[in-house]
Amino acid sequence: MSRGCFIAVVGPSGVGKDTLMRAMVAARPGLRRVRRVITRPADPGGEGHEAVSEAEFATRLKEGGFALHWRAHGLRYGVPVGIGLDLAGGRDLLVNLSRGALAEAQGRFQPFAVLHLVASGEVLAARLAERGREAGAEIEERLAGAVQPLPEGVGPVVELDTDAPPERLARRALAGIYAVRA
Repeated sequence: MSRGCFIAVVGPSGVGKDTLMRAMVAARPGLRRVRRVITRPADPGGEGHEAVSEAEFATRLKEGGFALHWRAHGLRYGVPVGIGLDLAGGRDLLVNLSRGALAEAQGRFQPFAVLHLVASGEVLAARLAERGREAGAEIEERLAGAVQPLPEGVGPVVELDTDAPPERLARRALAGIYAVRA
């Protein structure tokens, strides 16, 4: 049995990562979306992460509970260590990842691919305002970070503009990922 592929889904806040990942899972049985652990309260309309306190996150980190972890936007994010079993069992995984964690993820997990999502500044601003999680200065901070390039040497990369219906984007994303993985 071949190892599963670690598919890092990256892009700026508001680009539609969670929406697209849900559509990709619906379109491809067996593909799994990894549930992240975040030091942010649960958001019924959001990604469905596991909300934990800073203290709980620190305890899990100390006990080796994360395969990857990082800080962004004043929060801590973790990918549970259990993903290694899924990958070893041949299951492909979608992981909403920070661009800053890509090199580390690629070094740890093979096969590896990056789905880089992009959208115009106007689209991102509208989506961030609509979701209501950030306001004024926070939205501006996230928009400023939207132009950050991917780290050198990570890949293969499939880039996709998210200005289309999720079902169509899911088909394009899956075709692109499995083409570069072959």
